[in-house]
Amino acid sequence: MKRNAHTRRVCRGFTLFETLVVIALLAIVATLTVPSFVAWRVRDQVDARARALLSTLSYARGEALRRGARVTVCRIDAARRCLAAGQPCKTGVVDWSCGWAVMIERGGGFYPLRAQPDLAPVSIVGALTNLTFTPPAGQANGSFRSFDIGPRVESKATQGKDWRRCIRIAAGGRARIVDGACGAAA
Repeated sequence: MKRNAHTRRVCRGFTLFETLVVIALLAIVATLTVPSFVAWRVRDQVDARARALLSTLSYARGEALRRGARVTVCRIDAARRCLAAGQPCKTGVVDWSCGWAVMIERGGGFYPLRAQPDLAPVSIVGALTNLTFTPPAGQANGSFRSFDIGPRVESKATQGKDWRRCIRIAAGGRARIVDGACGAAA
């Protein structure tokens, strides 16, 4: 049996139309999933900021007990100095997203022990006064007992209790994180 020299070879592959359909489907899937990834990142930032603030409050209380001195947590500016009540930070916001520091009082001055930088996408609302932990039991002195942490700009995807955290501070100085806004029923 002889093969004809002019027989066609069968090429396997995708046609231009099939390739365009696959690219269009990938574009649609990407368009639908990108908001979920952005919202996931915002929730991750809110959780991380809540854990950082909780860690700072626990550290400040522990240092007050260990050192037997007043330890203060305050909002800070770029030079790591405590901001006055109501004073905006460099971004113009007047909340705790400016960053904060743990300061120890010695000789009439404040000396930093630990600082946390700003994170603009996350809003941290609490009273604008400092929070001071006093020895010997580490009680919290200040005009507030909670911080409300959530996305600075809310969208449809970032509404509801899943996107907010509340740090509640007991009179004895112990703090804990709860899901949802501070005003929400627990």
